[in-house]
Amino acid sequence: MTPLSMHEELPFDEATTPPHVSTGDLPVAADVRALVTEAYERYRHHGSGDVADYIPALAQADPDLFGIAVVGPWGRSFEIGDVTAGFSIQSVSKPFVFALVCDTLGYEAARVRLGVNSTGFPFDSLMAIELNAQRTMNPLVNAGALATTSLVPGATAGEKWEAIRQRLSAFAGRELLVDDEVYASESATNLRNQGIAHLLRSYDRLFFDPDETTDLYTRQCSLEVTVHDLAVMAATLANGGVNPVTQETVIGPGVCRRVLAVMASAGLYELSGDWLYQIGVPGKSGVSGGIITVAPGKGGLATYSPPLDEAGNSVRGQLATKYLSERLGLNLFASAPSDGPPVQF
Repeated sequence: MTPLSMHEELPFDEATTPPHVSTGDLPVAADVRALVTEAYERYRHHGSGDVADYIPALAQADPDLFGIAVVGPWGRSFEIGDVTAGFSIQSVSKPFVFALVCDTLGYEAARVRLGVNSTGFPFDSLMAIELNAQRTMNPLVNAGALATTSLVPGATAGEKWEAIRQRLSAFAGRELLVDDEVYASESATNLRNQGIAHLLRSYDRLFFDPDETTDLYTRQCSLEVTVHDLAVMAATLANGGVNPVTQETVIGPGVCRRVLAVMASAGLYELSGDWLYQIGVPGKSGVSGGIITVAPGKGGLATYSPPLDEAGNSVRGQLATKYLSERLGLNLFASAPSDGPPVQF
């Protein structure tokens, strides 16, 4: 029998014959609330890490800020700490813009143009572009993210921007706006991203004007969110693309699971393997200190804390996420032996 090609479409229509899905439930509400509180108290005074300073506006962030939010597929939230503090979404925007492009082009066409493999290099690596024939590698590193933004629907930069803002707002369940101070600060210091965009254009791997693409990407990263917003956005991915608060279908389940696959393999950049090994669920970090985690069928977890490790990931956020993944039963790879009788096939 001929094996199924890795790139061959499955022999059913997902729209009419959905495959079986992995589902589950969070613990009862009182237990979730107690565990979220416990994680917050356990790590709120953890002092390691440094606030990002290569974007001047981000260097002003209070290193003591810390918030945790969990949103289940029914829309109920459990939150503690600095959950109303606004901060720029930064790289946490990448999987959601990728979802928009997959929804527009189709997830197979998006895979061909953008790639879905990890680079093994830092998020802004030029070496990864030069050493890999596909150049972009995946939509969650800067090269792939710029290419993704260049593929957003719209003939002009204005039309593309409205598509980005509207779709990310739909994920969050409210209108998101740009933090103008962060946008101005980042625009004045984004020379590396400008260089990446022009390098990609030289390889025919960018699909819109490189300078306008870089500006769109900078605006995208400057959208202001709260940790609650991020948890709702993560819960939308956990809920098959339906926002659990507004009940709006933001993306289809076929797109949703492809986005989660890329998050699992590349969401924490060169530490993605460690993340998956220890935490076991798709995640995505941002340099302002936000992290989202998606447990399919169970809900979304978000943390916010500005001090970062050397790879650009929130230190407190990683600690709290690992703690809650274990205690809330989020790890996709965790299982227990069946206690039922053996079945003869």
